[in-house]
Amino acid sequence: MSVWKDTTGHDRLRRLMGRGAGFLGCEVAVMGGAMSWISERNLVSAISNAGGFGVIACGAMTPELLDTEIAETRARTDRPFGVNLITMHPQLSDLIDVCGRHGVGHIVLAGGLPPAGSIDRIKATGAKLICFAPALALAKKLIRSGVDALVIEGMEAGGHIGPVSTSVLAQEILPDVAADIPVFVAGGIGRGGLIAGYLEMGAAGVQLGTRFVCAHECIAHPNFKKAFIRASARDAVTSVQVDPRLPVIPVRALKNREMEAFAAKQREVAGLLDGGQVEMAEAQLQIEHYWAGALRRAVIDGDVETGSVMAGQSVGMVKQEQATADIIQELVDQAAQALERRAG
Repeated sequence: MSVWKDTTGHDRLRRLMGRGAGFLGCEVAVMGGAMSWISERNLVSAISNAGGFGVIACGAMTPELLDTEIAETRARTDRPFGVNLITMHPQLSDLIDVCGRHGVGHIVLAGGLPPAGSIDRIKATGAKLICFAPALALAKKLIRSGVDALVIEGMEAGGHIGPVSTSVLAQEILPDVAADIPVFVAGGIGRGGLIAGYLEMGAAGVQLGTRFVCAHECIAHPNFKKAFIRASARDAVTSVQVDPRLPVIPVRALKNREMEAFAAKQREVAGLLDGGQVEMAEAQLQIEHYWAGALRRAVIDGDVETGSVMAGQSVGMVKQEQATADIIQELVDQAAQALERRAG
């Protein structure tokens, strides 16, 4: 069943989303944010089946695990979906090959500038490449490098974040590059009115993560979902960097004992770095694996005290568990209503 209704607001929204939806091959230009342990076969296929664009979070998966995940997702949907790969993964080339063998149409590359050769390797599979641009200069550099679309994600988002808010990034980047390449805006989006605003600024679509955590189809533990439903925006705080010699990308998650324990982990890894026991790349990978483990404890085991409950500031707008299709329909209706009000 289509999400589109016979109203002037829905008609205008469909036109504004046309470029992004056409690029992704879906009905509604809403990408699912790639959340480790959460954005797997069930939620990803549910988002795509509901008219959006699901994205598998590869995270620290081995090529064999990713191979299975793509196959299982495809068994649950005949609609397009993407795969998010992390640039620092030691087996990045093998993961790209897995995506190529499955004919994955869109690869999202996260975690910094793409390493040498990775863009060509992705393009050789026939996939469209989407990258994150945390600043205008980087957006322009990525466009010159041949990426097909960008995501600009502000610090309001959950998980790994940059230092600048979504509203500032949108104003800085959209006017300069939106005419050249599809740009999807992410971070802090919880309602459809804001989606309408970013589309009117030139965005091709949006990406949401936090809003989908309490979907019925999401496999997150009931404790994890309850923590989201109870939380307010101010409960989603950022991790603190303890040692400037160990550049750690901040993470936004709900306040708990784990957020405090992370400072101790940084001191431990910094000590190994000082002692020459690990190289910088290995130190950063250790931090990444630490987060992956802490997130798994919360998402899968339901330990929301010593696990990491990664959440964006839009968590305060998550009030209940809903079917994925209902979440997307609600966002579409809200955006359409906002557009109608502005036209009136």
